[in-house]
Amino acid sequence: MNPSSNSKPCFNGCFPSPLSLVSAESSDTPKPRFSNVALSNQEFAESIYSTLHPHTYFTNHETLPTLQDSYSNFIKAFPKFPNTFKIDEIRSQEYHHLTFSNTCFDYTGNGLFSYAQQQRSLLSTTSLAAASSSSSTFATTEPLSFFDVSYKSVTLPSQILYGGHDTELELRMSERIMRFMNVSESEYTLVFTANEVSAFKILANSFQFHPNGELLTVYDHSSEALETMIQVCKNQAVTPLSAEFSWPSLKMNWRKLKKKIIANKIIKNNNGNNNNKGLFVFPLRSRVTGTPHSYVWMSMAQEKGWRVLLDACSMRPKETSSLGLSMFKPDFMICSFYKVFGENPSGFGCLFVKKSSICSLKDSCNDSALGIVSLVPAFKKQNLSFIAAADVDDEENEPKPKDQCSNSNSVPKLDSFNSGKRFGHMIDTFGSECRGLDHADSVGLMLINCRARIYGPNVSSHRGPAVAFNIFDWKGEKIDPKLVQKLADRNNISLGSAFLRNMKLDKNQEEEQRALESSTSDDYRPGLYKKRDSHGLGLGPGIFVVTSTLGFLTNFEDVYRLWAFISRFLDADFVEKETWRYVALNQKTIDI
Repeated sequence: MNPSSNSKPCFNGCFPSPLSLVSAESSDTPKPRFSNVALSNQEFAESIYSTLHPHTYFTNHETLPTLQDSYSNFIKAFPKFPNTFKIDEIRSQEYHHLTFSNTCFDYTGNGLFSYAQQQRSLLSTTSLAAASSSSSTFATTEPLSFFDVSYKSVTLPSQILYGGHDTELELRMSERIMRFMNVSESEYTLVFTANEVSAFKILANSFQFHPNGELLTVYDHSSEALETMIQVCKNQAVTPLSAEFSWPSLKMNWRKLKKKIIANKIIKNNNGNNNNKGLFVFPLRSRVTGTPHSYVWMSMAQEKGWRVLLDACSMRPKETSSLGLSMFKPDFMICSFYKVFGENPSGFGCLFVKKSSICSLKDSCNDSALGIVSLVPAFKKQNLSFIAAADVDDEENEPKPKDQCSNSNSVPKLDSFNSGKRFGHMIDTFGSECRGLDHADSVGLMLINCRARIYGPNVSSHRGPAVAFNIFDWKGEKIDPKLVQKLADRNNISLGSAFLRNMKLDKNQEEEQRALESSTSDDYRPGLYKKRDSHGLGLGPGIFVVTSTLGFLTNFEDVYRLWAFISRFLDADFVEKETWRYVALNQKTIDI
């Protein structure tokens, strides 16, 4: 397409695949001035700049256009956006807690259940308790857990080879998640972990690094899971390596990454077969900045002898149904599952192990076993008091033999579960019905991609549904991201914060050195500085940022509310006034 043509660009479903990004990232061949990727990005940017309040300078939050006007202009730029009305219907019916008083931009997991499903379960449980017990022994107003986790003392290889699934609930959940992730049970084994951090730690402890082994990661931000994996690998004398990113463009230095991948040499074992030398940890996109990376990096790493771990925690729902994973199958995958979007975020992690890659694991007797769990019905642990009350009532209502004496001190037989069986069946039924996953399945990948596409600092049509940003006051000084978070929370908006790491200034070395020397501690300082992780390890130069992540249930009004909140900082006294209000209401200072 000629960039100067008058043909109307397509903004819904016509963006380049992540597979094509490698040509823009890692090809050494000369490229034409306008590639398909560049054209798509240019058209995307032109449409936004020409339609969404072009050349408008907002002096304060009161100069913003109304929600209705903003949405009207947005639809002019993206006329197919109303086709996603099905998502709005799902939100209004199943996630009605996402209202003006609960705007969520810090949720990056896959939601297992819906809010309405959780409330129906709570009402059903309360009704069952009232019907089964004449006393008030069992009463609850707290959200009901559909399941609980039981820790297992087993190593990863043993769990894969001999563990299986302990409960029917766990079996059904495993089957449902593998269908959702589009993962074949004939190729992969699923292991449940306590959380995402546990999954990273278990794999790092269990992976069989060879002498002079290396860990190569592609992350532009710090995370607890990654820091834990790096520390475990260092304890095994494994060398951690990382891709580098440019600041402020946030682009990955693909030449250096390619060099590190190719430098890895395949090791031959005693039988003459290839052995892996290292582990390549790869996210499809950054969960903080939305920066995408091509699947082809996985293929390149595997060709050079690396085992590949795909971090799927930042992938969009249904993204595993895309062409990429069917072509490039990683040795391991990690993802996280939460209960309800914007509410009750507890859940578990999943570690997928390719069956042909089990040979790369070691059955060690260290703490690699910590974190493997089994999913069990929640009533077995949390509701014995209710079961006891139900059993007592059942015993009292049963006809007794004439010679049987009444014993007020008798203990109910919990192992029979009597009425508890009905309770357990209800929890098991609700827990196996993963409404959150069902909704993503019903919407599909194309509609989700259309819904969740956003633009960030560098407008890009294939960036992920996340953006990192900072706010500066009227004097040009950066406002601490933690303070922005707290003020957003007071306005019923949930934002995240993160530390961008492995950054290289787009300037000369002298300017970079001055920027790094401007900070001498881990405390907050404006600009680029060094930070240490929870283990005391240096993370390299980086910067703290505010983060905003869109889920496929996020609507236009949510984004408008965030825009309106950020515009409040145009008021020079906004931070001071909000701080005073916080102190007046809570009788304490804001703890940052």
